[in-house]
Amino acid sequence: MPPSADAMPAPGDAAAADVRMISSKELRAHASPDDLWISISGDVYDVTPWLPHHPGGDLPLITLAGQDATDAFAAYHPPSARPLLRRFLVGRLSDYTVSPASADYRRLLAQLSSAGLFERVGPTPKVQLAIMATLFCAALYLVLACATASAHLLAGGLIGFIWIQSGWMGHDSGHHRITGHPLLDRVVQVLSGNCLTGLSIAWWKCNHNTHHIACNSLDHDPDLQHMPLFAVSPKLFGNIWSYFYRRTLAFDAASKFFISYQHWTFYPVMCVARINLLTQSALFVLTEKRVPQRFLEIAGVAAFWAWYPLLVSCLPNWWERVAFVLSSFTICGIQHVQFCLNHFSSEVYVGPPKGNDWFEKQTAGTLDILCSPWMDWFHGGLQFQIEHHLFPRLPRCHLRKVAPYVRDLCKKHGLPYSAASFWDANVLTWKTLRAAALQARNATSGAAPKNLVWEAVNTHG
Repeated sequence: MPPSADAMPAPGDAAAADVRMISSKELRAHASPDDLWISISGDVYDVTPWLPHHPGGDLPLITLAGQDATDAFAAYHPPSARPLLRRFLVGRLSDYTVSPASADYRRLLAQLSSAGLFERVGPTPKVQLAIMATLFCAALYLVLACATASAHLLAGGLIGFIWIQSGWMGHDSGHHRITGHPLLDRVVQVLSGNCLTGLSIAWWKCNHNTHHIACNSLDHDPDLQHMPLFAVSPKLFGNIWSYFYRRTLAFDAASKFFISYQHWTFYPVMCVARINLLTQSALFVLTEKRVPQRFLEIAGVAAFWAWYPLLVSCLPNWWERVAFVLSSFTICGIQHVQFCLNHFSSEVYVGPPKGNDWFEKQTAGTLDILCSPWMDWFHGGLQFQIEHHLFPRLPRCHLRKVAPYVRDLCKKHGLPYSAASFWDANVLTWKTLRAAALQARNATSGAAPKNLVWEAVNTHG
C-alpha cells in the first residue's frame, strides 16, 4: 500500500531527494523509552519527546517501540491525528512492506471511516444514562423508604447492575466520544465511573490501552496477569516479568496452591473481584507518577467512598449491610466473568506484539460471544470482541454490521475467527483453567512469598 500522502513527499517530488532512508534494523535499535522510534505507513518518527504527553499513556508506545505501528495507530487514531506526526519525522523505511492481511484491514478501516460510522454513536449512551439514573433512584428508594430485608437485598442487586452499565459506558467513552463534546464526555466519565463505581477512568485507560496493544501477551497484557490466583497458561509458571506492573509474576508455593484449584475458585473469586479493582484504582491515582487531572480523579473516587458506605450504613443491621454489599458485588461479578470469557481460552504468547501482524494477533487472541440482537444490552459490545479489537473507536451499535466483513477477511487469509455461545465460552474458560491447574500441581514452584497479602492486593482480577 502507498504511504500516507500527508506524511512524506512523493518519490517524484524535489523534496524526496532529501528524505533519509532508514532500514528496519536501524529502526529496531531505537526501542527504549529514552530513544523511541516507530514507523507509520513507512515513515519513521522519533516520538521520544511525545512519550510523557501521549493521551493513551506511555506503555502503548513503549510496547511498539522500534517497529512498524501503522495498524495500531490507524485503529486508535482518527485521520486528523496524522498531520500531528510531521514534527517527529526523521526519515522513511527503505524496506517497508505490508502483508496482504494488513492491506485488506486498512482498506476496510478506510471504508468504515468514509461511511462515517466512527462518528455515529446512536442513542445508546443517552438511553444508558437514563436507565442508570432511574435504577439508582429505585435503589435509594428501596433502602431509605422500605423496611423489608428483601427490598434491601434487591437494592444491592440494582447497584451491582448499575455498576455493570457504568462499566460499559466507561469502556465506550474511553475509546470514542459518546456525546460529541470532549468536556461533556469527561464529565460523564467521572460521574458514571469514578463517582458511581469508585474506579478511576485514568486507571482504566492505562490498563485497557495496554491490553489492546498487547492482546494476550502473557508478559505485556495486564488482563492475563492474575498471579497468584489464576494462570491461563503453564508459561506463567516460569516467574516471568510483567512489563505493566514492573515486577516478577512469581510462581511460588502460594501461587501453586491457588492455581492448582483455580477452576473451582474462579467463579467465587469473580463475585468479589470488585475489591481488587477498587484497590488497583486507588493505588493508581495515589501513587502513579503521571495521572491526568489527578485531583479530579481522586475527588471522583472519594465521592464514591462517601456515598456508598453512607448508603450501606442506612440499613438497619449488620447482616443486611453485608448482604447488600455481597449482592452488589456478586451481580457485578457477571461483568468480571464476561471480561475473562473473551480472552482466557484464546491463543497466548510471550513477548511484545509485532506491529506488522496486528490483524493476525487481534483475531487469534479474542473470542466472540454468539447471541441474538435483543441480548446485545447484556454483553455491552463484548459479544463482538474481535471486531472491537480491530476497530476500537467504532461505536458498539455498528459492531454487528461490521462482523460479516471481518469474518470474510479472516476466511480469505486463513485466520481464526472464534465464536461461541455464552455457555460454551464459560465451558472453554473453565477447561483452560482446569488444564493449567492440573499442570501447576506437577510444576516446580519457587520459594514461599515474603508477603502473601501484598501479592493478593496486587492481583489484577
